[in-house]
Amino acid sequence: MQNENTVLITGCSSGYGLATARYFHEHGWNVIATMRSAREGVLPQSPRMRVVELDVTKPESIAAALRESGPIDVLVNNAGIGVVGAFEFTPFATIREIFETNTFGVMAMTQAVIPTFRERRGGVVVNVTSSTTLAPMPLAAVYTASKAAIEGFTGSLALELGAFNVRAKLVEPGYCPDTRFASNGGQRMEGLIPEPYAAFAEPIFAAFANPPLTTTASDVAETVFSAACDTSERLRFPAGADAVALA
Repeated sequence: MQNENTVLITGCSSGYGLATARYFHEHGWNVIATMRSAREGVLPQSPRMRVVELDVTKPESIAAALRESGPIDVLVNNAGIGVVGAFEFTPFATIREIFETNTFGVMAMTQAVIPTFRERRGGVVVNVTSSTTLAPMPLAAVYTASKAAIEGFTGSLALELGAFNVRAKLVEPGYCPDTRFASNGGQRMEGLIPEPYAAFAEPIFAAFANPPLTTTASDVAETVFSAACDTSERLRFPAGADAVALA
């Protein structure tokens, strides 16, 4: 059933973002699916589906994308990059790269839409973080820190925007073997588990190869949709069986 609501989702080229864009479209929403480089044929051809190029680390790209998209009702900050490795051996250039997308990119997108939401006295910001914020995970210190910052940011933001009838929500996905987390982080993660950490890392990676509980992209899409439609003061929405168990 079609409605007049419009959602803008970042990071739609694959994984959670792609599944979320499809899910909102299937439920009658107008969808602005953004990605750094447009991929042809991954999303339905429809008047209610538009693909817009957007790099959340570049202010001029954010401004151009929002001009092109027009008014939106929901922002889903899904774009993110991952890294797994020993913190001791993680270069600060890599740490800054992770934070530029996962933390500052989310903040920049959010700050860009707030004026319209506030003036209209309505809107929702859904920030996708990670279940690594729910329980410590080894070899993920940098990634977890970048996501944990958004947890604190969103909790505070929900309180200050609530006065304007604008909602902020968190979706916390678990481990999804089907995403491109590892392949997208390939070159970035080279050399981050050197010999001193090899024996420590081996059983961790073995456990990830056969986890008892996992998350699917569909789990995340459904949870993001639920968070976007939720009118209560609930803040956190774990997504996936493993995330729910951790929560």
